[in-house]
Parts: sequence; structure tokens; C-alpha cells
Amino acid sequence: MPGMNSTLSPASPILTSAFRSALLQQWVIVAVIFVLLLLAWFATRTAVFGAMARTFHAEAGSWPEPRARRLLRVGFGVLWLFDGLLQAQPQMPGGLADQVIQPTAATSPGWVQDTVNYGVNLWDFHPVQAAAAAVWIQVGIGLWLLVAVRGRSARLAGLAGAAWGLIVWVFGEAFGGIFAPGLTVLFGAPGAALLYVVAGALLALPERTWDRPRQPGRLLLAGSGVFFLGMALLQAWPGRGFWQGTAGGNLGSLTSMIADMASTSQPRPLHAIVAGFGNFAVAHGFAVNLVAVIALAAVGAAMVVAAMRADARLALLAVIAGAVFCLADWVLIEDLGVFGGLGTDPNSMIPLIVLFTAGYLGLAPVPQRAVAPAPVTEAATLLAAPVPDAAEPPEPAAEAPEPATGDPQPAGSAQRSGRVPRLAHGFARAPMGVVFGAGALGVVLVGAAPMALATANPNADPITAQAIAGSSGQFDTPAANFTLTNQNGQQVALSSLRGKVVLLTFLDPVCTTDCPLIAQEMKSADALLGDKASSAELVAVVANPTYLSTAYVKEFTAQENLSQVPNWLFLTGSLNQLKDVWHDYGIEVENLPAGAMAAHNDLAIVIDANGTIRQELSDDPGPGTSATKASFASLLADSVAQTMSKP
Repeated sequence: MPGMNSTLSPASPILTSAFRSALLQQWVIVAVIFVLLLLAWFATRTAVFGAMARTFHAEAGSWPEPRARRLLRVGFGVLWLFDGLLQAQPQMPGGLADQVIQPTAATSPGWVQDTVNYGVNLWDFHPVQAAAAAVWIQVGIGLWLLVAVRGRSARLAGLAGAAWGLIVWVFGEAFGGIFAPGLTVLFGAPGAALLYVVAGALLALPERTWDRPRQPGRLLLAGSGVFFLGMALLQAWPGRGFWQGTAGGNLGSLTSMIADMASTSQPRPLHAIVAGFGNFAVAHGFAVNLVAVIALAAVGAAMVVAAMRADARLALLAVIAGAVFCLADWVLIEDLGVFGGLGTDPNSMIPLIVLFTAGYLGLAPVPQRAVAPAPVTEAATLLAAPVPDAAEPPEPAAEAPEPATGDPQPAGSAQRSGRVPRLAHGFARAPMGVVFGAGALGVVLVGAAPMALATANPNADPITAQAIAGSSGQFDTPAANFTLTNQNGQQVALSSLRGKVVLLTFLDPVCTTDCPLIAQEMKSADALLGDKASSAELVAVVANPTYLSTAYVKEFTAQENLSQVPNWLFLTGSLNQLKDVWHDYGIEVENLPAGAMAAHNDLAIVIDANGTIRQELSDDPGPGTSATKASFASLLADSVAQTMSKP
């Protein structure tokens, strides 16, 4: 029947339009944050140091960031930015939670599924806010890592990346699938987000930890080697389906994964490569897995030995071999990980390469190059002011260093500095990188703050119901009157309900699928109306040509715990009376095979206090999840409240 069994489409124009609008509005906020910060910075510098801002120079011998740390910071900064852009794909609000996250946890233990479902419900209750939050949090973390080189800001950026990565790993990747059967690095184990956590934790370490980069480099390389060895053991373990191209007429574990990735919407040349490798793996499954096991074991052993001996040459060979293996896996098995409209990151191989390459850079000696000092210009003085030590407060203006000979102090700057608060003086001394770091933190908050507010709101966003039901029709038509019998055997005329807003729907009293859900949505809508519920009537009319006696509507009312709702009416009558009502309100009813439930279109009609139809909307509950039920309740309550507010 029309309107029955609808589902939520990730490509719903209502959802995608709302998502695009939210991102645009938040982009304006992001732009304003950066503009205001820069204006405040320039104004404060002028107030403290004068228009020429020449009272200090960049300190000589500023901290040279170790190569390993720089690769981690820049590499994962770029990855976070890229992931944030992927999160802006239009199908994210309606598709990520139910089509990607939930299926990922399907084979994990029950407690993992319960944990993941908590995050899925949160996303489904507020899909637009959640999707937009993911975009700006990840873009903000990426920008923050790129611009904050040292000091407290840089360490906080690392902590932010580790914290958000941990949230994604738990709720978005179901703990990386480590509790599910078939764990293998070839499919992305132990989860790409966990690698972001490791990188963020390393970047959150104090700078003094990196003064001897060989030590963190050796630990990182050794850890990568142990990881590869462990993954080699899992890959070689018999009985896990990796040694067979086919098993019992079905695809093996590895070939099944490749086939799934090849079926993803993607460029034709890439599809041909992945599909071709899949066919090869079907025919030569044992050989493919043997190569993977040997490569993992050899690379892991080489990394461990190189770290123990501090052998940079062996480490370089291991890193090159590991990168080649990872890139081959990334293309042939992980299929780049970004296609299909719901890819949220490039999967695990690229961040893994960044991690173990950083380990090599920490281990390898730094080439010494003589560099002539660059002349200090006024522009350099302005933009390269020394970064205040994160552990110490900014120096007061009275202790500022004297200007160099031949570099006259702008007139009145000392007096201005004395009048400016200490905090403003510290802000004026901050280099532009710190200012942009503050802006990046603002970007994170642009995403996190609305999501925190949405989390505290127990009511689902009606946007999900709108996406399932479609746009509601607006009317200004007199409602056809009828007189029927309620669940208590009393005669009720629609005209007798004048003065109240009527929410009218049609239900089958013996239905076991949609109708009980719709009844519960109406009950929840009544609760959402609060004090306004006394000015509304919830009215259902029987939509079954066979089971239409008062006994059935009374039983349905009791079954759905609606007897305690004072403004609930479930009306019935003779078949001819019901047919007249069905005809007047466009309801199509027919018996299903076996003579049990009846099929009918699910429709909610809002009638104002004067007896005029104002809105018609589909109230098909769709998949009937807790999120969709709550969203429909919000939609119905909003429709009634809007009608009440109109004259």
C-alpha cells in the first residue's frame, strides 16, 4: 500500500539539504572566529608595542623540531583534515551510523554491540548535528596540529587528537574489530583510529622528550615491529579462512573482503585492479596469504632488530619494505578506503606508514647543513615573535629586553605596555601560529558545542521523520465530519471536538507491525506537548474491514497502554460508516492474505480548533528504531504545536 514500509535513505534530499545548510552556517562562524582573532591580535600588538611593532626580535636558536615529531604532527594533521572533508559527504547524516558503524559491530560480542549502539542511537537521534560535529572537530584538530609547533598549544592539539581518535575507535570502529572473529591487518585491524590515538599521545609529550629523538624513535619502530609480528601470527593461524581462495563453495575470508570492496562505487580503473586481484586470490589463495605472512614477519623482525641495534640502515630497508607492503594492501585489498559515499578515512595503511616512518626518522642521524642566518626584517619581527614558554607566564612589560642598538623603540611603547593588562601583553607577544592554533580550537568547539547540547536533549530531531515521511502537505480544507464509537462504547462526533487541535490517524486494531508503533509515537507526542496536550485530541479510526468491533479497539488501547491517556480516542463503526470516512480522508484499505491484518496507507492529519485540515503527513514509522520513533513523535508534536500557534 502507498506509504507503507518506508526506510530512511542516506540520499534523502531533506537530510542532505539540512546537512549542507548546517555546514554553511558553521563555516560562517569559523570564518568570523579567525577574523576576530586576527583583528584582536593586530590591535593588541599595536597597543602594546606601537604601530611599528619593533620592540623585540625573534630569539636566536629557537627550538628545532625533530624530524620524527614533525612528520607525526604534519602527517596526522593532514590526515585529520582529509578525514574531516570526507565527513562532509552528503550521505553521512543518514547513512554512516546504520550502514557503516552498526554493521561493523555485528560480529562482535554483545557488550561491544551495546556500546556501539549507544553511539549509533546518539547519531540517529541528531543526525545532522552529529555529522556536522564530526566534520568540524576533525578539521579543527587537523588545523591545530599543523599550526601549533610547540608549547602548551601543541600538546593540547595532540591530546585532542588522541581523545577524539579514542571516541571514534570505540563508537565508530567497534574497538577496531579486535573482539570480532577474523582479525587481520589486511582489513585495517586494529582500527585506523587507534593509530591516530598513538600519534596524538606522542605529540602530547613534553618537548624535552624529543630532545633525544632516538629514544622515542626506537620505541616507535620497535612497537611497529612487534605489531607486524603479531599480525603475521594471526594471518598464519590455521582455520581462520585466509589460506583458501574458496571454502565449501564460498569465498574465503580474504577473497570475500576483496569482492566486497570491488563492489563499492568507484572509478572504473580501480575497480578493474581490485576485481582482477580478487580473481587471482580466488585461484591462488594459499600463495597470496603466504606472501602476506612472510612480508609481515620479515618487516616486523627487521624493525625490531633495527630498533634494538639502533641500526638506521636496516631500519630504512624495513621501512621501505613495510611501506611497499602497506601501499599494496591499501590499493588491492582496502581499495583506498574512501569510496562509496560513506568512507570516513583512508583506512589504516597510510597512518601506519606515517607512524613507522617517524620511528625511522627518530633513529636516523640528522644531516648537518650549514645555513646562513637570514636577515631580520620588520615583517619577520612581527610574525616570528618568540613563543612564551608553556610552563611560564608571559614576562611583564617592565622586564622586556632592551631593543638592539640602532633599532629605536617606537615612541610611547613603554608607556603603552605599562597600561596594558598582563594577559593582553602575553597575547600580543604570541606568534601568528599560536593565534591560528586558538582559531583551530575554536573550530573544534564549533563542532563539539552543538553536539554536546544535542546529547543533552532527550528528544529526537524531527528531521529523520521528515526524511522518511517526505514533506508534509499544507491545507486549508474543512475536515469531513463523522460520528463513530470510541473504545468505551460512546458516540463521538468529530465536530464535538471543536476548540481542540485533532491529530487524526488510521490504525488496524489487530496489526502487529506499523500500527502499534504509530500509536506509541502519538502517545510520545502527547507527552512532548506537555501542558498543551489538554488542547489536543489524539484520534485513531479503525482501518480494517473485518476486525472492527469495539472489543478490538478496546483491546488495542489496553495493549498499547493508552487507557491512561485522557485525550486518546480509538473510533470504530459499521463497515459502511468506516468506508465513508476512509473515502473522505483518502485512506485505501484492503485485507492481507490469510484474513488477518489489513493493508492501508499510514497518514496523519492535523485538524485545527475550527475543524479545518491544516497538515497531512505520512506517519509510516519506517524501520521502527528508537530513534525513528522518537523523531516521529517530535514531528507529530511539532505539527500540533504549530497548528495551535496559528490564528
